[in-house]
Amino acid sequence: MELTPDNLKTFEDTVARYPVKRSALLPALRLVQEQEGWISPEAMEYVGTLLDLSPAQVKDTASFYTMFHLQPKGKTLIEVCTTLSCALGGSEGLLGHACRKLGIEAGGTTGDGKFTVKEVECLAACGGAPAVQVNGEWLEHASESDIDHVLAGETVRRTFDWPKSPGEHILFQNVWKENSTSIDVYKASGGYAKLGEWLKLEPGDIIETVKRSGLRGRGGAGFPTGMKWGFLPKDNPKPRYLCVNADESEPGTYKDRVILERDPHRLIEAIVVSCHAIRSKTAYIYIRGEFHEGARTLVELATARAAGIVGKNVLGTGVDVWVHRGAGSYECGEETALIESLEGKRGQPRIKPPFPAVVGVYGCPTIVNNVETLANVPLVLERGAEWFASYGTEKNGGPKLYSISGHVVRPGSYEAPMGRITLRDLIFDQGYAQGLRNGRKLKAVVPGGSSTPVLTPDEIDIAMDFDSVAKAGSMLGSAGTIVMDDSTCMVWMAKNLSYFYKHESCGKCSPCREGTGWMLRLLERIEAGEAEEKDLDLLWKITDSIAGKTVCPFGDAAIAPPRSSLTKFREEFEYHVREKRCWKSVAPTFEEVKAKAKASAGARTGKAVPA
Repeated sequence: MELTPDNLKTFEDTVARYPVKRSALLPALRLVQEQEGWISPEAMEYVGTLLDLSPAQVKDTASFYTMFHLQPKGKTLIEVCTTLSCALGGSEGLLGHACRKLGIEAGGTTGDGKFTVKEVECLAACGGAPAVQVNGEWLEHASESDIDHVLAGETVRRTFDWPKSPGEHILFQNVWKENSTSIDVYKASGGYAKLGEWLKLEPGDIIETVKRSGLRGRGGAGFPTGMKWGFLPKDNPKPRYLCVNADESEPGTYKDRVILERDPHRLIEAIVVSCHAIRSKTAYIYIRGEFHEGARTLVELATARAAGIVGKNVLGTGVDVWVHRGAGSYECGEETALIESLEGKRGQPRIKPPFPAVVGVYGCPTIVNNVETLANVPLVLERGAEWFASYGTEKNGGPKLYSISGHVVRPGSYEAPMGRITLRDLIFDQGYAQGLRNGRKLKAVVPGGSSTPVLTPDEIDIAMDFDSVAKAGSMLGSAGTIVMDDSTCMVWMAKNLSYFYKHESCGKCSPCREGTGWMLRLLERIEAGEAEEKDLDLLWKITDSIAGKTVCPFGDAAIAPPRSSLTKFREEFEYHVREKRCWKSVAPTFEEVKAKAKASAGARTGKAVPA
């Protein structure tokens, strides 16, 4: 096979964006797949000739990413998210419905080649649960009726209707405006007005201002942004790069998607001024492959280029900004794995040190920042470091975006001064999620994305900032809150997220590669009523064998769901072992399960067991 003339021209234009040809491998594979429907061995060989790579090198990369189809797929690809937030919304039933109607199993294709139904991991559509993509187009809050219409050949699209936060909107200033993606709307709100002024500032002065503001990274770790920028070597003659981490893949998190789809110029301006601050001439926006709409919205880069905001000569300086699409890998959210993927390789993490600020993409000094982090930089310059530091809580300044999903009345991504709302506010306040659906009781909360330990109802009176959530024994992380009511089986919850981490493990480290599978098998046995008491202790030992023993934080993330659930809901795990079934089949609430377990324990010992 060969690319069509138009696609070949697109490929040649793409190659020119990178100093190393191999970086065009993912875009080339995507072009082939869009043209041919799948990536055949012949196509891999052809792509290799275009990029001076062997077929083995091409296959090594292509086989790593879940969005590349190495076997033919149906004309209509239906992808159903079954990770926690969507599973809480009934996506597993939705997947089963589609498969039954077509007479195939998940992952299968109908005999006539019309449909493929596939279960996928988190799509960053947690508020729109259950979420489906049909040939890459959003179908959020999907129902069996919607699936029936799709199977009838109809076009059904539905995106999440983002609810407004109470109080002042700063990062979300333009989100609800008509034509919010346009440069005119952004300029009318004051966008780009001071960019020329900022680009005349000394880069070192901008970094010092960001340091004084206390801006902490919004991607999960909360590391001070100005300090990170300050790690760039001053005497390295190599070019510097800014990599924008738009690979929003943490289950429960869908805040960056709002900016990408609704206000792209906010990100573009932030990239330009941040590049000036770190003396970078090139930025790559690494956007997750499933963000089809966000990738389309970022065509606004062309508008910014035409307006002289992005390009070789920007207001006396020069910044090229390019979009690089991923192809399905949670691991690429880790900064060094993102760099590896940008270079056209498998998205596996590098050993640190050296850190990216010293040896990053193409062996050059590199800064990797999250979308929300960068969106705050113009605010620091516009309103001042002191304002930013005071807009929140001590050491946790600035506006913060909070995603909330699961069993709540009004899921959404909300904006508030960091730490000025509590976890209880976020869940129950009428301006935010408005409490639990159907009058159910709160059972457990994941406060900061799936990689953070669960909290119980008596632990939610905490400020939603990095330090307060850490004191409560969890992490703010990406601020992706997942709420579970008293109908949720915590063994099932741990199993669901363990499947996610097993599926998404890059396979580089033995503790993670083998340990995630071992945890999943144990949890499947416990959930099915086939486990023994010793299996609970074995599960704990496995988490110990993974913790702190992997190249990147993925291992620690993977153990958070089973470890914290086993700690705080051990009675539920013990019920599965003792009764050989899930409590949901016999009891409507977990409170009844606990009462029965304690009564049983009291009968065995002859002593009363306190509630």
